[in-house]
Order: sequence, then C-alpha cells, then structure tokens
Amino acid sequence: MIPRIVVAAPSSGAGKTTVAVGLMAALRRSGHTVAGFKVGPDYIDPGFHAVATGRPGRNLDPMLSGEERVAPLFAHGSAGADIAVVEGVMGLYDGALGTEGYSSTAHVAKLLQAPVVLVVDASAAGRSVGAVVQGFVAFDTGVRIVGVILNKVGSDRHEAEVRAGVAPTGVPVLGVLRRDTRLTVPSRHLGLIPADEQREQAETAVDAAAELVRQGVDLEAFIAAARAAASFEVTAWDPAEEVSPAEDGRPVIAMAGGPVFSFRYTETAELLTAAGADVVTFDPLHESLPETTSALYLGGGFPELHAEALSGNVVLRQQVAAEIAAGLPVVAECAGLLYLCRELDGHQLTGVLPATARMTSRLSLGYRTAIAASTTSIFDEGRRVHGHEFHRTTVAFDEDVSPAWYLPGGQEGIGRGQIHASYLHLHWTATPDVPARFVAAARVHAGLEK
Repeated sequence: MIPRIVVAAPSSGAGKTTVAVGLMAALRRSGHTVAGFKVGPDYIDPGFHAVATGRPGRNLDPMLSGEERVAPLFAHGSAGADIAVVEGVMGLYDGALGTEGYSSTAHVAKLLQAPVVLVVDASAAGRSVGAVVQGFVAFDTGVRIVGVILNKVGSDRHEAEVRAGVAPTGVPVLGVLRRDTRLTVPSRHLGLIPADEQREQAETAVDAAAELVRQGVDLEAFIAAARAAASFEVTAWDPAEEVSPAEDGRPVIAMAGGPVFSFRYTETAELLTAAGADVVTFDPLHESLPETTSALYLGGGFPELHAEALSGNVVLRQQVAAEIAAGLPVVAECAGLLYLCRELDGHQLTGVLPATARMTSRLSLGYRTAIAASTTSIFDEGRRVHGHEFHRTTVAFDEDVSPAWYLPGGQEGIGRGQIHASYLHLHWTATPDVPARFVAAARVHAGLEK
C-alpha cells in the first residue's frame, strides 16, 4: 500500500473538491506520480482528478463494489504511482442513510488504513473552528485525523483567530487558503459540469486550484502525513482474475463517450477487455458506430443538455436502431436509456424503445437495491444487485414492457432479450459475470460462438 491520504470535510460545500484537485495537480507539478480516487458513486469529480493527475479517475464505494474490494481496487488504481489522494464525499461520517455511516468517507479511510486531512470552511467562524475539529476527532477514534486545511479565510487577523481555536486540539494546520473570487466559476465547474464537456475550462480550473494549494498548503507536511499511513499488504484487484476470455476472436464493444456519455467507471472497460473484447470509444454527437461493432454500451451523462445535437446525428440514430433490431446486444444506464427512447424533450432519438423522455424538476438520487425482473442476455430473473441513480428525467412507456428491475418503489427500465436499459448504474466489479456475459453475447452476435 503506497503513501495515501484522505481529504475530507465536515460537510458538503466546504471546498474539498477544489482542495483535493489542487493537491493532486500540485503534487504532480512537483514531480510526483499521483493516483486520484473519489469516495462514492460520483462521476464528475473523477473527471477532474484525471485532468489533475494525468491518470484515470476512479471511485471507491463499499456499497456498490462491496467493502472487501475497496482496498484491492485502491491497490489496482494506485499501481505505478508514488502517492494517492482520496477525495471524500459529503461530510466525513455521512454514509448511506440508515446504515450508521456505511460507505462514508470515514468507512473508506478505515478500510484503507489511511490518515485523514479535514478541510474546514472557516468563512463564517473564528475560534469555533477548533470545536468543530475537536468534535470530529472525538466522534470516532478509529479515524485518524492528522491535519486541517482552513479554507475561505478572509484576512491575517481571521487566520490568527482560527489558528488559536484549532491549536488546543493538537491537530496541525497544514494549510490556509484565502477567499479567492477567481475560483468561483471553476468551483462551479468542479461541482456541476463534467470535465469532458469543457476540457479547456477544466484545465484552467485545475491550474487555478493547483496554484491556490501551492501558495497555501505545506506540501511537504502533507506528503509526510501520507507516508505515515499504516503499512499493510493487500492483493490488488485484477480484472484478468475475474473473467476468462475465449481462446479465439475478440468482438468489438462500442462504448459511448464524449461530452454526453462521460459517466462510466474505469473498471468497466477493463473488465470487458479482460473478458476478451476490444472496447472502442466513440462520440455519439459526431460519429457512427465503430466498424464490426458486436455490442453497445451506453453509460450515463447529461443527454438532456445535448438533445438537439444528439438528434442531429441522424446517421448514428438510424444505425443504432437498425443494429439493435438485428440483434445487437446493448446495455444502457441512465443517459443510455434516454438515448434509446423515441424522443427526449421533443427531440427525436433512436426510437429503439416505445417510450418518451422528458426533463423534470424532481431529482432522483441515491443507492438502490434492485432485483432483475426478467432474464436477459446478461441478467437472470431474480438477480439482486446494488446500484445508484442520479437523474432529473422521467421515461414514459407507450405500452406494457418487461421491466429491467424491481425496486422498492416499483419497476424500472426495460429488459428483454439482448436489451437491458434502466436508470440504474452498477459497479461491475461486484458482478464480474455481467461483463463476461455481455462479451459472450457480443461473441454470439459476431458469429464467433453459437
């Protein structure tokens, strides 16, 4: 296990994403090879981690992957790096509702035996910040808080007052970041707009965060804290150990990418590749299906923001509809489900499904326990999984269909034959038979297997 540290906060909105991304970028600029991770199912922050580190962003989520896989997945994602920075989610001790902190940042820190640095928003407090820090230290003594970074400090006098409050806790202040209006827009980008949608702005935001951290954080003290992480052995997760490829032929699995379909876990492509497929990413805004496509994976994203442009790629829409009608296996998660509908907010899409989709003001967000409602090429009826939803759209089917999942609140999506489409995102590391079956279905469609 390499030097590692978790960047956490008392609550959302404290600035931990800006600080974590800034730390990753500053460490890289100082000559380190940095591995970046995000606690939880978030897709947006890992995109900025990738910009900051030059390596794939990855998620650590006990709820979706199983807690026994967290350390192995961390070891896998850290290969070749000399330091790892793990960005937390929400408040340090906030996990899945009703679970006493399961899948929280603290939970992951314990699984990794990693020290924690607490980012505290000091903009509306002085000495009281010390009470906040002391409370977080005492709340769970199994979590080792080794430093504090004070964010949004207004002046030298303000800084002195906050430091005086923190001093009695014995937790060292590793950095002080001043209020900076230049970060107002970048922090919005970091929180709301995927890096793949605005690469130039993302790089500008990362550069600004890196400079902020360089000026305000003691990087050497931060590195020393990471190097003080407990040493323990773990066998790295290996996709090749999870699946077995066929001996001959590799079908092509087309994976939607680009600005619209940027929500997908890095390990998904790794598992499909290990299972014997050639994964080819394409941009549905401008491109057609890759040649000899034998299966299609449509992940998540914000198609509602690009509905007109997606509709404008008529060649791809017609191609996808024709290929799926001819038996092309397809897995569609969230944005992919919308793309398969007849239309989205009045814009014509592929029409593969007898359904229309529209944007709403209602947010559907959270972990879901689901049971497969029907047997498809990749799921057997009755299969139980843990997934996650994050969307503001709704889909209305024109006719009764075989749903993909039974959820506590009802049924969702559609599952029939070679089509599995729903709002639910899965972390396939917990279900390695799923990518294996998906590749097997692709092999059949390609004529490589009966």
